[in-house]
Amino acid sequence: MTKLSVNVNKIAVLRNSRGGTEPSVLRAARTCIEAGADGITVHPRPDLRHIRPSDVREIAALCRGRVEFNVEGNPFAPARGAYPGLIELVRATRPDQVTLVPDADGQLTSDHGFVFPRDMGVLRPVVRDLLLYAGRVSVFVDAGADQFQSLAEIGVARIEIYTGPYAAAHASGTWQAALEECVKSARGAEHAGLAVNAGHDLDQGNLPDLLAAIPGLAEVSIGHALVADALYAGLAPTVNAYQALLRDR
Repeated sequence: MTKLSVNVNKIAVLRNSRGGTEPSVLRAARTCIEAGADGITVHPRPDLRHIRPSDVREIAALCRGRVEFNVEGNPFAPARGAYPGLIELVRATRPDQVTLVPDADGQLTSDHGFVFPRDMGVLRPVVRDLLLYAGRVSVFVDAGADQFQSLAEIGVARIEIYTGPYAAAHASGTWQAALEECVKSARGAEHAGLAVNAGHDLDQGNLPDLLAAIPGLAEVSIGHALVADALYAGLAPTVNAYQALLRDR
């Protein structure tokens, strides 16, 4: 069954918009776990606009021995102020998975993956270092990319397909071509011996078609849509609803 990792960044955005400690990111993560989520994802950034280093450490402790903990981020963004850098956060928290994403400071959200073979030279030493502290390394890739043997050779275990274009196409009603690009990447990963994750703008409307097209999907990371649904239905019932979709496949 495809596993659900809940990204709790949006809870941190709401907390930070007011200051203080509410809503509690830790309580939200605990609620998701108790509702049946298979993992928790955080994506700290140097500007600390949502998840803070203290959140990473607290959620790591909460997840340990219970569910998988996934830390996303740009390993090339330097330490700044209270942000110690991705590699240092991974060293301190020992997550089950670290997902490498090439996002720049000015990006509102992640919107592209690494490019191969162009980025292999810079990824190789980073992956080597991260594997000292993380259970596995996943790399964010654009849908349509399918040459991943070089990633497998440096120790990467998974790719995460960027599903933003697929989600946008699904909303417009003309999504088959975008879905085929996701399938192409999944096949390329499987050919290289890598497992496949997917994330970005997935929701209860577009997730079933993705699951049907990629039956071996290991994990989906969902945050924005899940939190938006939870505003209306409640957090625990929303996690249950997503898990029901995944169990049906």
